[in-house]
Amino acid sequence: MKTIPAIAIVGAAVLAASAQAQSVDAQPATTGLHAGDVLVRLRAIMVAPNEKSGGINPTFPTEKVKLDNSFMPEVDVTYMATDAIGFELIASTTKHHASGTTGTTGSIGRLASTWVLPPTLTAQYHFNSHGSIRPYVGAGINYTIFWNEKAAPGLVAAVGPTKVGMSDSVGWAAQGGIDVDLTPKIFANLDVKYIDIRTNARLDTTAIGTQIVHVKLDPLVVGVGLGMRF
Repeated sequence: MKTIPAIAIVGAAVLAASAQAQSVDAQPATTGLHAGDVLVRLRAIMVAPNEKSGGINPTFPTEKVKLDNSFMPEVDVTYMATDAIGFELIASTTKHHASGTTGTTGSIGRLASTWVLPPTLTAQYHFNSHGSIRPYVGAGINYTIFWNEKAAPGLVAAVGPTKVGMSDSVGWAAQGGIDVDLTPKIFANLDVKYIDIRTNARLDTTAIGTQIVHVKLDPLVVGVGLGMRF
């Protein structure tokens, strides 16, 4: 009979330990990253070109062009291959206007507009990956597509109907950022990227023929937003 209380005590202890283990297993990790995690971020971004252009050849070889900044939402997805190493793909498109800066083209103002789609893949290293505040750095490759290029009304008025085309670009990208947990699954994000983008813009005009200008855009992309860990 003395064995019955002992068996009961041991059984209760086993049940309690099992219940506690199940409770721990049911709770999600409260902070940090783990291999296999998928991070989805929604950011508001500013794309600020650091343009350098050649002349508008052959008619205006000493005149340059500039591009304006653009603001747009951006979605990116990061897959964590290990607790600290992830791969991020961004998707967004922004519209920019090109303007002359001096002389005849400067007096015209806006010359053309284009939409820019720059899919960028980076490999990232996340510092303090198991903490709630996680800086990261990354580097990778970019392929930029220019689409829906159009001549501006001022250029059409000056030189007649004009067709605009811009060559696509392949280049490198670098980034740095930080994630800060707000809840076990949701975090705030600040991200900065520098993207190497170059293009040849071709203007086929009625009055002055074909004009070519080489432009290095090299934009700085600054984003802030929220992310969720899956």
